[in-house]
Amino acid sequence: MSAENRVRVARIYDEPDPDDGQRVLIDRIWPRGIRKDDPRVGIWCKDVAPSKELREWYHHHLDRFDEFASRYEAELEGNPALDELRALAQRGVVTLVTAGRQAHASHATVLAEVLTR
Repeated sequence: MSAENRVRVARIYDEPDPDDGQRVLIDRIWPRGIRKDDPRVGIWCKDVAPSKELREWYHHHLDRFDEFASRYEAELEGNPALDELRALAQRGVVTLVTAGRQAHASHATVLAEVLTR
């Protein structure tokens, strides 16, 4: 299985897919309306989320996405949580889940790309 197929991105509010493998919530803040034992969560890895300052600066302004991605990648350097996710992805499929409405333009997409390199 190639690295690209091992890391997926999904919204936490969507029903799990049977092929999701290990689901990992990667938001710093717990999502509204989701119980702690909800099967859509899996593991909560909040330490891999962008800093509050970076998240507030980006605020889903799509024209800032490239700069956001660069800054977020810089924040990830040396992050032990990233190493844990890499090890998890080497063992099988990992689906990164986020509460964000635009998962395709969020830290989830950036993180998935970092993990597949």
